[in-house]
Amino acid sequence: MPDLILPPLSLYVHIPWCVKKCPYCDFNSHQCGQELPEAAYVAALLDDLQHDRQYVQGRTLKSIFIGGGTPSLFHPSSIATLLTGIQKQIPLDPDCEITMEANPGTLERHGFASYRTAGVTRLSIGVQSFNNRQLSALGRIHNAEQAKLAITEAKHAGFKSYNLDLMHGLPQQSTADALADLDQAIAWNAPHLSWYQLTIEPQTQFYSQPPKLPDDETLWTIYEQGQQRLAAAGYQAYEISGYAKPGFACQHNLNYWRFGDYIGIGCGAHGKITLPQQQQIIRTTKIKHPKGYLPSLVKMHTRQPIAARDCLLEFMMNYARLHAPIPYQDCLNYTGLALPRIQQALEQGVRQGFIKAYDKHWHITPHGRLFMNEFLQTLMD
Repeated sequence: MPDLILPPLSLYVHIPWCVKKCPYCDFNSHQCGQELPEAAYVAALLDDLQHDRQYVQGRTLKSIFIGGGTPSLFHPSSIATLLTGIQKQIPLDPDCEITMEANPGTLERHGFASYRTAGVTRLSIGVQSFNNRQLSALGRIHNAEQAKLAITEAKHAGFKSYNLDLMHGLPQQSTADALADLDQAIAWNAPHLSWYQLTIEPQTQFYSQPPKLPDDETLWTIYEQGQQRLAAAGYQAYEISGYAKPGFACQHNLNYWRFGDYIGIGCGAHGKITLPQQQQIIRTTKIKHPKGYLPSLVKMHTRQPIAARDCLLEFMMNYARLHAPIPYQDCLNYTGLALPRIQQALEQGVRQGFIKAYDKHWHITPHGRLFMNEFLQTLMD
């Protein structure tokens, strides 16, 4: 069996509080009270990272992603303390991308320029829609005008890279409404757009009280016409739901989908770590609720090895998110599997036209993308 090779390393930081829980959200988020325990939580995050430093194994950080919840509820000084503490423990790549999620409804608390001074290099702004009726249906705390002010603020703050999160397939949304949202996002000329369809997830309010969503024909028309608009505006569809101007793809996402390693710190954060000496890849999760996470000296909830038979499936599930070739060498290096074993596992997928093999890479076919679940099932047979 070939040796596992250490892939690039990223860091995910989870801040779990929101002003209000959205009815469609299944992320680990909790409605905040009057005061947030910012200092205590930042200290807990840095303790968490100290415990996980064993997983760095001589690497630098390729990217940092501060997600939530709503990280922009934290004061810029808290984010500065966090980022300074991270850099004291793990060196950063010279071009390390540091993304923070921010919601327009929290802009009045702190200006975006202060987060840039704190060390954040990229914002991901949760716009979701420019239509007030749709924002209300989604339970968002901001309106369309606040969304526009947030984008303007990000530009004025000097962020060269930022993302706009936008959803489609919203309750009772027409094709015209969905494309009008997308046209407005494109008009801002943002370097990166995340444009994704609303899905109803278990353990959400929408799951127990389902709204009326557009039918399949409308959803397909929105998607097809939206793709044409994005391509015409110069956005490259580099991953499922991810569209970037040249040079502005999200580095954190790329490392994740290329089966890179990432340390996850914070309430409920997940990690994926390669351990070459043990010839093992592990998944980690942290204590989920702040009431358990904050007072605990050990933040780890589970540490679970990925079985060797599942490594190829997980690698392909990740890489399939990208609209890009899948290099043989990455698969060999990051799964520790021999090429003949990988080729044997992929034989059925090749025969059924889900994937094609070339000299140095595989490429998932349009047929394979349309029937992704069936392709992945061939790897489990």
